Amino acid sequence: MTEPPDYRFCPRCGNRLDSRVLKIGEPLRLVCQACAFVFFLDPKVATGVVFSYDGGILLVQRAIHPSYGKWVFPGGYVDRGETLEAAALREVREESGLAVRLTRLLGVYSHPGNPVIVVAYAGEVTGGALAIDAESLAVRPFPSSEIPWDQLAFPSTEQVLQDYLGLPRTA
Repeated sequence: MTEPPDYRFCPRCGNRLDSRVLKIGEPLRLVCQACAFVFFLDPKVATGVVFSYDGGILLVQRAIHPSYGKWVFPGGYVDRGETLEAAALREVREESGLAVRLTRLLGVYSHPGNPVIVVAYAGEVTGGALAIDAESLAVRPFPSSEIPWDQLAFPSTEQVLQDYLGLPRTA
């Protein structure tokens, strides 16, 4: 059974949290000793877009951890109150300087033990100019035959690109 993160205090009343099994078969939950508030550790949602640009698939080289220096398609976390689609468009603009139109949902990706759910779209460029932001070391298109498969940031990155290209999954 996975140990929950090291949160110590209740967000409602400020008293100590304990790790408890509330129902057999479920993971440990953080429960307040005083008010019995259950702190459910929900997953975080990220979204991104795969698209062609200048003869290749545009990838971003990460300038942040985790996976510093590794390649990923433009994407990031969905902000509270933001739609998945709006987050995908915002992240592409921030990380590449480009505007895109979403053309289809590629899929939803998750992995055991990883608290991030990735929602990936295919898109096409509608405007903007290629640029990098503070979270990127480089942004460049890769022909499908030159994708740096051994330098991708996350297992979901590989799966999304395989789905986009219609390749059998290896990850």
